[in-house]
Amino acid sequence: MAARRDGGSKKTPSPSGANDALLWRRVQESVKPLARRQATPVFPPPEPPRRPEPVPPARNAGSKPRPVGPPSPAAAKPPPALRPDAAPGLDRSTHDKLRRGQLPIDGKLDLHGMDRERAHRALDQFLERAAMQGRRCVLVVTGKGGKKPGEPGILRAEVPRWLNEPAHRARLIAFCPAQPRHGGGGALYLLLKRRRET
Repeated sequence: MAARRDGGSKKTPSPSGANDALLWRRVQESVKPLARRQATPVFPPPEPPRRPEPVPPARNAGSKPRPVGPPSPAAAKPPPALRPDAAPGLDRSTHDKLRRGQLPIDGKLDLHGMDRERAHRALDQFLERAAMQGRRCVLVVTGKGGKKPGEPGILRAEVPRWLNEPAHRARLIAFCPAQPRHGGGGALYLLLKRRRET
């Protein structure tokens, strides 16, 4: 090694340095990458999200639980409409007697000369009273009315509709036109349910 003026020494490259680089390059070329493996998860996969359970509505402290069972009579199917020519639920013998006017008449209401509103109110009161008193067969006179021949009067047309209103339908079994001796087509026989049936 030659001495330098500044007192230091000069390094000379080692002949093996070039050989090391060449050797390293050959090692790199001979290396083959490992086949990729799917990594095994350390933790199990998360479960799919669950649907939240339906929360029943909160009940007031004073409210009663709803009963489970058959529907109440109020929620049941309404009874079929009554018509002069049909009496669902009435035996044929009683229906025939009603049509022929052979049942004793326990009360009578004459609506002649009343306007629609007054007649409706009178019918409501009459039937409510008759039901409370346990009357069975009553006569309601509507009059034949009608200004033109063959045209029914207002009350004659309205009364059958009123008889099918819920309050009256709950009290009645049947109605039909009266016999001529009781007013014919201008009157109706009404058969009320017995008190124990209402």
